[in-house]
Amino acid sequence: MTQAPATPQATRRQHDREIVALAVPAFGALVAEPLFVMADSAIVGHLGTAQLAGLGVASALLTTAVSVFVFLAYATTAAVARRVGAGDLQAAIRQGMDGIWLALLLGAAVIAAVLPTAPALVNLFGASDTAAPYGSTYLRISALGIPAMLVVLAATGVLRGLQNTKTPLYVAVAGFVANAGLNAGLVYGAGLGIAGSAWGTVTAQCGMAAVYLTVVVRGARRHGASLRPDLGGIRASAQAGVPLLVRTLSLRAILMIATAVAARLGDADIAAHQIVLSLWSLLAFALDAIAIAGQAIIGRYLGAEDARGARQACRRMVEWGIAVGIVLGALVVIARPVFLPLFTNDPAVRDAALPALVIVALSQPICGIVFVLDGVLMGAGDGPYLAGAMLTTLAVFAPVALLVPTLGGGLTALWAAMTLMMAVRMLTLWLRARSGRWLVTGATR
Repeated sequence: MTQAPATPQATRRQHDREIVALAVPAFGALVAEPLFVMADSAIVGHLGTAQLAGLGVASALLTTAVSVFVFLAYATTAAVARRVGAGDLQAAIRQGMDGIWLALLLGAAVIAAVLPTAPALVNLFGASDTAAPYGSTYLRISALGIPAMLVVLAATGVLRGLQNTKTPLYVAVAGFVANAGLNAGLVYGAGLGIAGSAWGTVTAQCGMAAVYLTVVVRGARRHGASLRPDLGGIRASAQAGVPLLVRTLSLRAILMIATAVAARLGDADIAAHQIVLSLWSLLAFALDAIAIAGQAIIGRYLGAEDARGARQACRRMVEWGIAVGIVLGALVVIARPVFLPLFTNDPAVRDAALPALVIVALSQPICGIVFVLDGVLMGAGDGPYLAGAMLTTLAVFAPVALLVPTLGGGLTALWAAMTLMMAVRMLTLWLRARSGRWLVTGATR
């Protein structure tokens, strides 16, 4: 007796359960990551202004270096999820091991580049004479943890591809607690100062990487997957990551241009911009959690050769993105009077930030669509299109943003340009999603 096809309501409920099960733990893990820097800043800040300034420069350099390689998580998630959908867990974990080996190789290359150039890099970022030695010390020690940080990215991608976002949440929370405890103990208990903060962070990161590797190795042994490096697989992982690297660098360029333009508008505007950007980034975590669920779910459907299921899941996640965007936008409007005093008492900064926050609030549904479709196309392994779309977005945004100081409008105009940027991304991603060209099924793309 054939089973009756699922009703639309039942299908939506199934997708909702999957999205919530993956997105909620992913959101927790995403929020835990920036808490590392906050904990370091809180502990080092009591050592003195010069130490905190040095930490700020070094942290910015480390964050940039690691964010460039976020494709290790994205590309690995999509590749592993496809294999899971095809029912080949052995190949899925083998694919994940290729990503981890690539992370180790890239981490070693970054160490080799950073250790001898740390003082020059710190000076390049404008550290003062008093802050530069502290920044160099922190950067050199923390660079030793970069391979572990990249392994965490790749291994997180493996687990997400295996439809497991709870383990990354547990590891992120445990890592944050360990990092805070080690930092406090080494900075003050052992009297190591800013070097103690760096060693504490490196130790916590290596511990997180060790836990991830233990989980992945156990899975590999359970399913008979090889742990040895495979040059062909590592090369394929790198090739899949190149378009996502282009996408990430283009996005970083957009954010850097926005900050540079805000700096030209005056002290009040740049201060207000940093406040608005921090909120915008926080809201992005909530939307990115749905995107991460999209990567895992879409990859699995396509690996199972279920194009129809992938399209239905995409549609439902877009609905989620819009709904969450509307809620977040409303919260921004409601919380403005409470949010701004947490950062500044300067009336000029508040006056600059208030209208920009309204624009951020109104743009959240657009952001919801963008983040979801970005995750969907990543899950489909559609990296080359994402790279081209982001380059197009950069080409549109850059001249508009650079004209803001000339044409006037201040920070409000700059954030209108940021909203234009998100609208262009939405258009390029929607056109691709609608075309169906991303619906390439099979264990590999």
